Amino acid sequence: MLLAKIVGTVVATRKDPRLVSNKLLVVRAIDPRGKAEGNYLVAVDTVDAGVGETVLVVSGSSARMASGLKDCPVDAAIVGIVDAVEMSE
Repeated sequence: MLLAKIVGTVVATRKDPRLVSNKLLVVRAIDPRGKAEGNYLVAVDTVDAGVGETVLVVSGSSARMASGLKDCPVDAAIVGIVDAVEMSE
């Protein structure tokens, strides 16, 4: 599971029929303090998130277990919107 920030959207007028009506968002992994790290990733939105929000992203077979994505050709899915991150060091 990744902590990520939504940085954009993807519009695909032609795509696999199983992805029709699914929103595709561009996310970038962040550390717990909010600093960007890693590459960009396109993820299917299952929680109605929006640009600028911090989210939880799952990938691989876990993404296909997300709500409504069974048997869909996805490798990343947004499964939660983060309200706050608390750390003790």
